[in-house]
Amino acid sequence: MINIRRECEADRETVYELVKAAFASAEHSDGNEHDLVNALREGESFIPELSLVAEQDGQIVGYILFTKLKLDGAKLLALAPLAVLPEYQRTGVGTALIARAHEIARELGYEYSVVLGSEKYYPRSGYVPASSYGIAAPFEVNDENFMAIKLDSEAPSVSGTVEYAPEFGL
Repeated sequence: MINIRRECEADRETVYELVKAAFASAEHSDGNEHDLVNALREGESFIPELSLVAEQDGQIVGYILFTKLKLDGAKLLALAPLAVLPEYQRTGVGTALIARAHEIARELGYEYSVVLGSEKYYPRSGYVPASSYGIAAPFEVNDENFMAIKLDSEAPSVSGTVEYAPEFGL
């Protein structure tokens, strides 16, 4: 059984190694996702309630982080990264992390989430091309890989280019 909980200080070294391992053989990786997590934790866009770990049999096997995005005062989030230990990938850990994080994000009043990722994976959790919501990336990317989900059905429409936390280096 998967237990999803908020990351605590004692988890940080384990999460660092987990993210590093998860992205070591990833098709699209810049090789510094583990360092990005450390940098994001120190930044103003960090939301402790949306830094979650997944445990199975007492071992941390997955991690997800959402940080604040800027776009005309709307309450937007960026999902980055989602990491699962290679031996636990394709077992539902990532999907469970996304679902729980979305619940928490809704409770916190966030309206949208965006993700840069696989067009085969993220649509399973409700993500569609961000352009369908009027959300643009601040970088060149295929429409199918820059996705968004409307977390609050009552959220007003948005339009424009998102601004990521400075730690992303964009």
